[in-house]
Amino acid sequence: MSVRPVTHTGAAQPTLEGAGVKLHRAFGFNDPTRHDPFLLFDDFRNERPEDYQAGFPWHPHRGIETITYVLAGTVDHGDSLGNSGTLGAGDIQWMTAGRGIMHQEMPKGDARGRMHGFQLWANLPSSLKMTDPRYQDVPAAEIPEIIDDDGTTVRVICGSFWGKRGPVDGIAADPAYLDVFVPAGRTRRLPVDTYRQAFAYIFEGSGSFRDASSPVGILTEKSVGGEELHIRDQSGDRTLVQFGTGDEITVTAGPLGIRFLLVSGKPIREPVAWHGPIVMNTRRELIDAVTELRNGTFIKERIGG
Repeated sequence: MSVRPVTHTGAAQPTLEGAGVKLHRAFGFNDPTRHDPFLLFDDFRNERPEDYQAGFPWHPHRGIETITYVLAGTVDHGDSLGNSGTLGAGDIQWMTAGRGIMHQEMPKGDARGRMHGFQLWANLPSSLKMTDPRYQDVPAAEIPEIIDDDGTTVRVICGSFWGKRGPVDGIAADPAYLDVFVPAGRTRRLPVDTYRQAFAYIFEGSGSFRDASSPVGILTEKSVGGEELHIRDQSGDRTLVQFGTGDEITVTAGPLGIRFLLVSGKPIREPVAWHGPIVMNTRRELIDAVTELRNGTFIKERIGG
């Protein structure tokens, strides 16, 4: 087994999105090859309703899939296909925008006004850019949770892990999406397919990631290239950790444990033409999409229907 080295770290940056929602963006609207097949990752964590209640009113998507994972509060959603519903704590929505969809997402806080969730964008290959839109709404109770003997807990949202398979399927990037908690002081080695891009997003607790060449006893706040990465901030520091190649990661939890998302997927390795919520392969396809938005033909009839 080869341990993946940490190749890059960074703190999620404050960003305004939608109708004025305050969130933190870990990556997005930069070099699309860096996290291929993933394009964007947002952490919307707030305790003041005025920071999120304006929400994300009606907007288009084409050529991507969006993954929304709610931890606290709720998100009401609706779309141009007539779907509507509410995501609650622990729920997942995986939306394949395909050839085009209009939708809205309106967050609401819990009884204490708290709202917390994540949204990840995954690219679609050229062969599926214009596929039929679809939704997979998964309630929390259907997401398998594995609790190991040492208290390590893994929710398997998508992909396979430790003999369990997540309920979300049929996704082009064939991703694995895990919510991992490692108890205080424990060190765990977690497998990751060698041929996938992988990143971790730390949002609770503290800890360190280590590669095989890391000298024992070297402690640094944040470093890469053969040394440990230590996240000391007990809030989790909203830290993105990008890994190099290998077939597992090694993590050691701090005094309060560590909780993070571990996400991996197969790179698509195709040209990316990107304009806001529309991601295609060529500039011509982008121009066509924007023209269709303007003339009211963006939403297509169902293929074959």
